[in-house]
Formats: sequence, C-alpha cells, structure tokens
Amino acid sequence: MTRTQSVGRHSRSPESGIQPSRWQRIGPIVSLLFLAPFISEVLYGAVRISTIFILIPEILTWGCGALLIRECVRRWRTPWQSMLMMGMALGVAEEWVIQQTSISPLVVLGQHAYGRMGGVNWVYFLWALGFESVWVVLIPVQLTELLFPIRREHLWLHRRGFVIASAAFALGACIAWYGWTQRARVKIFHMLPYRPPPWYILIGVGTIVLLILGAHSLPSGQPRRSRADSHPAPLPWVVGLILGAMGFVWAIFFLIGWGTGSLPNFPVGIALAAGLGWAILAFGLVRRWTSRFDWGDRHRFALVLGGVVAWMLGGFVVFKVAGALRIDWIGKGVLNAAAAIWLFSLWPLGRRRA
Repeated sequence: MTRTQSVGRHSRSPESGIQPSRWQRIGPIVSLLFLAPFISEVLYGAVRISTIFILIPEILTWGCGALLIRECVRRWRTPWQSMLMMGMALGVAEEWVIQQTSISPLVVLGQHAYGRMGGVNWVYFLWALGFESVWVVLIPVQLTELLFPIRREHLWLHRRGFVIASAAFALGACIAWYGWTQRARVKIFHMLPYRPPPWYILIGVGTIVLLILGAHSLPSGQPRRSRADSHPAPLPWVVGLILGAMGFVWAIFFLIGWGTGSLPNFPVGIALAAGLGWAILAFGLVRRWTSRFDWGDRHRFALVLGGVVAWMLGGFVVFKVAGALRIDWIGKGVLNAAAAIWLFSLWPLGRRRA
C-alpha cells in the first residue's frame, strides 16, 4: 500500500468505520490552531496580557504552521523525528526569514548582544530552534491527538483546507514581518530598520528546504526494534519529571541568549556546546523511550504535562530577571494556574490506550 493510499481514508473512525461527527472533524483543527500559540507564547509569557492582541497573527503563523506540519507528516507517514525536523524548518522560517530576530541586532542592546558573531545571534537562535520545534509543534500536536484519539491517524485537512491553511500562514508571516521589522523595532525600540544581505535570506531558505527534504526522506512505518527495545519504558511520572526538568532548563536558556545575556562573561562557545549537548541528550532519551514496546498514551500525556508545566515555570524566571508589568504577572499566574488544573484533569486521557 502506498503512502497516499494508506492515508487516503481519513474521513472515518479507524475503530468502527463510522463517519466522525462535525466536532470530531473540526475540533482537532480548531484546537491545534489555538494550542500551538497559546502553549508556546501565552503560557510562557512571551505574549503577555498587556499585548494579548498579538495572539491573533500568531494563530496564523504558529497555529497554521503546526497544523500544516502535522498534515505533511501524516501524509508521508514518517515518524515523530520528521515532525521535529519540520518544526526546526518552521523555526528557521520565523527567526531567520520572517522576523529575522536571529540575524538582526537584538532590540535595545544593538551590536553588543551576547553571542552575536558573523551577523547571527547564535545562542538565541539555538534556543529558538528548540522552542519552536518542541513547544510550537511537537507538544501541541501530541496534546491535540490525545484529545481526539479516534482522529489521531487520519488527515484533518482536505486539499482545500490545506490550501486555505497555507494562505493563512503566508498572511500571518507577512503580518509578523511587517509588525516586527518595520513597526516594533522602529517605533517601540527606536532602532534603525534592519535590511539583511540577500544571501543571508537565501541561506535561510536553503536550510528550510533541506530540513523539509530530510523530514520527507525518513522511512515510513514502524522502525525495527533492537534488543534494548524489549525493555519497558520508564514509568510515566518518571518520563514527565525528567523531560519536564530538561524543558525547564531550556526555558530559562533564553536568558543567556537574549540581549547581553544573564551571564555576559560566560564563554559563548561553552554556552553553545552546553545548549546543543542538552538538546541532543533530550532527543536521545525520547528516541530511546518511544521505541520501547510498552510506550503508550500515559507516557505521551506525561511528556506533554511535564513539558507544559516546565515551560510555564521557566516563564516566571524570565519575568523575574527581565521584568514585567504587574498586570502581566497577574495574567500569567491566572492563566498558568487554569492551564495546570485543566491539564491535570485530563490525566485519564492517558488510560484510553495502552
């Protein structure tokens, strides 16, 4: 059976063959469009109560971007590593091509930003790639598929929906480019407009294409299991605790890469090596655990729960160091508490499937 044939039957429940309800068809789409920017930006505190209007264009970029990535990976029937690579491509698009935050002088501090070499904010760029591939794409997609288990293996968009989502993403990208590079940098942060060399943009576009091709080329179907895969996965709470702790470290890694950095005298090379090593360690653990024979929804939900809670807690540290308005502290506290209560109430989701 070809990839196209195997995913073509996306209108019926895999268990019963029953036509899904209207909510089962549109619910996953609406949920992912909202969850991608809400988890990554609002719960973290990058989008604050005082600037909540930014959430609208971010639904177009983060929400549509995550949805398109999820649809591509399901069409290709490639593993979760493919989604990670596509998430990195989205990160390059946002940080290098659209808003250009990884190649333009960071706001307020101009050319004296920590880790800026060769016209690239390397430490910030590394942090952003992890942030956007995991908290914009992987975790929201995983949570949405847990919320709608009978639609997990199916496509959520027909061809027309895919075209509409692509157009909405392009519109959101244009809004994000103009809003940040032409308005916020100039009007709010009083910096000169930044015009990157054309070859910088070509490098970014080329990197995006290579990541997409690499994601598409990953083998489809179930990978071969090694002898180590016969061992059970860690208990779900262990998965959530370990990956949550690692996610918290990544959340506050932002402070090192933004502006002059929280540790301006710390060698940039060591910071980059440490950040890259941390990311590789997390990838290795997830890759190893997900290949175990008993990896199931309880583990998936623990991963989501640990990642989201860690992301929220890391945002409080960023608020403390970088500063925030009183209304933003209150808003983040209320939203984080509500999100935590909701997530913990969903724990039975992990028991629907082994």
